[in-house]
Amino acid sequence: MTCDSVFVYSSDYLNYKFSDDHPFNHIRVKLTQDLLTEMKALNDSDVIAPRIATDDEIALIHDPAYIDAVKKAGKGSLASSIAANYGLGTEDTPIFSNMHEASALIVGGTLTAVDAVMTGKSDHALNVGGGLHHGFRGKASGFCIYNDSSIAIEYMKKKYGAKVLYVDTDAHHGDGVQWAFYDDPEVCTLSIHETGRYLFPGTGNINEKGQGKGYGFSFNVPIDAFTEDESFQEVYEASFRKVIDFFKPDVILTQNGADAHYYDPLTHLSVSMKSYEFIPKLAHQLAHEYCDGKWIAVGGGGYDIWRVVPRAWSRIWLEMKGLSISGRLPQQWLDRWNPLSPLTLPENWDDETNLYEPIPRKQEITEKNKLTCERALYQITNQ
Repeated sequence: MTCDSVFVYSSDYLNYKFSDDHPFNHIRVKLTQDLLTEMKALNDSDVIAPRIATDDEIALIHDPAYIDAVKKAGKGSLASSIAANYGLGTEDTPIFSNMHEASALIVGGTLTAVDAVMTGKSDHALNVGGGLHHGFRGKASGFCIYNDSSIAIEYMKKKYGAKVLYVDTDAHHGDGVQWAFYDDPEVCTLSIHETGRYLFPGTGNINEKGQGKGYGFSFNVPIDAFTEDESFQEVYEASFRKVIDFFKPDVILTQNGADAHYYDPLTHLSVSMKSYEFIPKLAHQLAHEYCDGKWIAVGGGGYDIWRVVPRAWSRIWLEMKGLSISGRLPQQWLDRWNPLSPLTLPENWDDETNLYEPIPRKQEITEKNKLTCERALYQITNQ
């Protein structure tokens, strides 16, 4: 299907940078934009610039004292002892110059995407610079300073009166978004992630179902390490279809971390590019079935920034535009970025056939994931 879609982008996204050797590097956003441009799938008319979110907008989720601390930290005027109370200046979230401005632009980018969809300017909107799902009300966490997805959800509730379904396929549990709406029946969160037994943040168990009026609106499917495409897709489709039919949202917000891929250095899953084609395809289909097409997508994790993220995130945009692609990546893109990449870039959109050695526990992992998914959805199935 062909739909109106917008791509939110600014080269200023690269200002969100902790250090040269930090695993979170937003050059991946530039790599994605450049790849789409080289293959002529992204035109100037598709791109809209992000705005900087206001303090009031950021305060929809974050405490004013925390916002003030982020501002001071970015100006070098926050004592390290105070910074530590806010999760700033840690190994995960080091302080960098003008960190408030860089973070507020990412939030504003996701709000720009929201307004484009909710005002009818476009059916879909993509902000791959967003998806910082670990930020808490008064604390930075897991490379995330401001939680743009949580802010966007609260913004949609207040400005548009929308019921929002948030679907997170990052390998790390979307904890910041879940806890922000844990008692809210107007927001439903679904996270498919690697089990917290082995991975940060250690949360996202199936018994985290919400509380108070929000009980029954939080869903988690923690999958086993070494999960492969077939099992990942089975769990994702089964849970997404059941949850959206149960909740019947006005709009879908998907977080598209690309760190479940086998190459990712921080996680232990074995997903290939096949799943990163499947993930947005299902989201697109269900958005049209349930929400008149209203679909906002953001980026997220993904730490093989050269070989994996650009190909994975490009597929979200290609799906939004109804474009299919296979074969070789544009030669000009490969020539431009290979000299800068520490690893030889793949030449094709799809992964090589033998991406990894066969995993001996495949059947056991698949059966365990299926059971976990059934248990996570039990309350819906048995209504």
